Amino acid sequence: MARIVLAMSGGVDSSVAAWLLRRQGHEVIGLFMRHGIEAPASCSAPSSRPARARQGCCSAADAEDARRVADALGIPFYAINFQEDFGRIVDYFCDEYVAGRTPNPCIVCNTWLKFGKLLEYADGVAAGFVATGHYARLVLSGQQGGYVASVKEGGLPALCRGRDPAKDQSYVLFGVSRSLLPRLSLPVGEYRKEEIRRFAAALGLRVADKPDSQEICFVPDRDHARLVRERRGAVDTSGEIVTTEGRVVGRHGGLEHFTVGQRKGLGVALGGRRYVVRIEPQSRRVVVGTLEELARRDLTAGRANWLVEPPVAPLACEVKIRYRSPAVKATVEPLEGGRFRVRFDEPCRGIAPGQAAVCYEGDRVLGGGWIEQ
Repeated sequence: MARIVLAMSGGVDSSVAAWLLRRQGHEVIGLFMRHGIEAPASCSAPSSRPARARQGCCSAADAEDARRVADALGIPFYAINFQEDFGRIVDYFCDEYVAGRTPNPCIVCNTWLKFGKLLEYADGVAAGFVATGHYARLVLSGQQGGYVASVKEGGLPALCRGRDPAKDQSYVLFGVSRSLLPRLSLPVGEYRKEEIRRFAAALGLRVADKPDSQEICFVPDRDHARLVRERRGAVDTSGEIVTTEGRVVGRHGGLEHFTVGQRKGLGVALGGRRYVVRIEPQSRRVVVGTLEELARRDLTAGRANWLVEPPVAPLACEVKIRYRSPAVKATVEPLEGGRFRVRFDEPCRGIAPGQAAVCYEGDRVLGGGWIEQ
């Protein structure tokens, strides 16, 4: 059996992940990543009410929840200060908005911290693996499971969608280096959310009914623009709101208030629904148009990370452009310099520079890149 460092957030998923790994006979070390940013209070006593979404995670109360679970399961637990590393992620987040792009800090966190810094920590305690509570699976060809045992079979496991389509998080893991896949463990990926909650309830864990965290852990109030102003106060990104024909219809207070595909909060009335179809960082213009004008047939992505052999010819697959968007049929054409072009079979709406384009073959994640245009 293996020694495994498990990222514990104080939520039900990572808590049950600890129990699943223990049940498999592994030695588990729980690790809570402190980011030093205030978040709302965590769960209280269990109740019979259905779990609801909450904002943020990684608060002091979450750390206490994680510690209680670790104590109940009899595993060692440590809270580590990652404030400086989280600061890099917050800076990335703000810089992307200032540049007129829509950031995805969850992908960056998984790449830099959970499967970056945590692996360094795992090496320091002679642990062979890092585990999380993500709803995704690691599967060898011909296997239905995987987990840590997949490494013993030889070869690299494939990153696949989680069994619960409503909770699948494979999209936000595309940035993990292919070479690291054998050192990952994703124990909850074989289960549906309701099963995970039932496990927690049967174990008597107080997090069984804890609401899922939503949004971004370092923006617990959902006010992205406020955070950008606080971190980049001297940068003025205000400008004009224009139609696709170039007609000026209003002004906005900053690019950080907008993302491609946005309909609410535009601050203009044009006699019908309008959406952000383009953000122009050089002119600081926000371009609005109809739903039809939002549709695009292709995109270009860069900084590709492939979890299979990189394609050298056009590849038919499915592509997701956002975490909550469905994967749609497309053809991926490799370009030079770690870039690729995606041509969609049907027009796709809401393609936002700064988000990730992640390629799938069935349930398997092939790889992806960051949308440039």
